[in-house]
Amino acid sequence: MNAGAENAPLTFGRVHNLPIIRLIDGINEVVGRIVSIVAIVFAGIIIYDVFMRYFMGEPTRWAFDVTKQLYGFYFIMLGGYALRHQAHVRVDLVTERLGRNARRWVEAAGYVIFFFPFAWVFARRSWDFAMTSYGQGEVTYGAVQLPVYPLKMAMFVAAVLLLIQGVSEFLKLVLNKADHLEPMEPLDVR
Repeated sequence: MNAGAENAPLTFGRVHNLPIIRLIDGINEVVGRIVSIVAIVFAGIIIYDVFMRYFMGEPTRWAFDVTKQLYGFYFIMLGGYALRHQAHVRVDLVTERLGRNARRWVEAAGYVIFFFPFAWVFARRSWDFAMTSYGQGEVTYGAVQLPVYPLKMAMFVAAVLLLIQGVSEFLKLVLNKADHLEPMEPLDVR
């Protein structure tokens, strides 16, 4: 191997090959695909409960509480996955008319000014929230008393996944490899 190749500067064509970007994107991709299975599970529980309630005349006492917990887990855990796939809502009033380079730097500044502070506060507060719930032995108030701290701990994990995916997206912007920055179509194309 060429000794100079190890110290060669990073080229833009290899940004997606950066180990940190591959690792973060890979983690959120795997988590997103695994968590998406939860939707099938809670849909199955809902169908089972409807069947038991309306066809067998024996409603379950636990299905509502379990599906509520599973839906909360499902909803919160997919934030990093959604960011990876640029599925979050964006307000592009300012950036829609900017060129690719200007959009890139405006989005990078947005991560620094808004996203990272929010994600850090979300992670920190959800950790405190989860530890308080665990310490108190908090349970749901429904017919079946389920522990609440696993769902609150999932909030912390989701915040961390969102934060690290933000790092990946920020690196892609700074290193000029963000795929979603192509020029936008005008809204009223005729």
